[in-house]
Amino acid sequence: VTIANDRVRADVAPAEGGRLARLAFDGTPVLVGYSEGAEPTAWGSYPMVPWAGRIRHGRFTFDGTEHQLPINFEPHAIHGVGFTSRWTIDEVSARSLALRLDLPADERWPFGGTATQRFAIDGPALVMTLTVTAGEDAFPVSFGWHPWFRKPDSMDFRPTAMFRRDAEHVAVDELVDVPPGPWDDCFVNTEPVMIEVDGARLRLTSDCGLWVVYDEPDHATCIEPQTGPPDAFNIAIRRLAAGESTSAWYRIELAT
Repeated sequence: VTIANDRVRADVAPAEGGRLARLAFDGTPVLVGYSEGAEPTAWGSYPMVPWAGRIRHGRFTFDGTEHQLPINFEPHAIHGVGFTSRWTIDEVSARSLALRLDLPADERWPFGGTATQRFAIDGPALVMTLTVTAGEDAFPVSFGWHPWFRKPDSMDFRPTAMFRRDAEHVAVDELVDVPPGPWDDCFVNTEPVMIEVDGARLRLTSDCGLWVVYDEPDHATCIEPQTGPPDAFNIAIRRLAAGESTSAWYRIELAT
């Protein structure tokens, strides 16, 4: 499904995890596209919902009950269920699109609930909004976006702190000073992130206060705003009460 104006074009693939498959500004594509055999974790920009990043060994306890999520990134559970699910189109127009996903109530995610996404072209920008709503059961929640930007020529990123990572490559509940990159880490950040991709200068903003940056690959950099750190169900639990909703937004804008 394509939404566009004269500066921005966004191609969204509801059947491929409700992901942004292509994003172009003034004709310049800025995301890593699909290639034959590509892993679902490794292209476009996809929603991480109802959790973002790793859950250590897929295990957590909520309201006194222990839960085991399927391991999809040995030895951890990673990025939720949204990026491998087929989303339903709720509404579409020339410049906006709304998608919906009924979250499972089985071994993949025992709580049910719903997630919705809205993509909207706003002048020289794409704004993505992600909302999670609990059903009859309360549950822990942490969500965000995982865009694979084509390798930026430059990046201006100024976080104030970083979650320490342990030997299992999982964040722990301890903030440390920001070391030099390359990174695959979660940061405290409230400032815009500026990048340039093939001459397109982009300004990235979000109401999320945490950002994961993964800039180790030669071909791409992932810049991921999210509402909680990796392993949030164990170190930073945010409870969503029955019937309650929570939302966040991510704006990718052509800078002037």
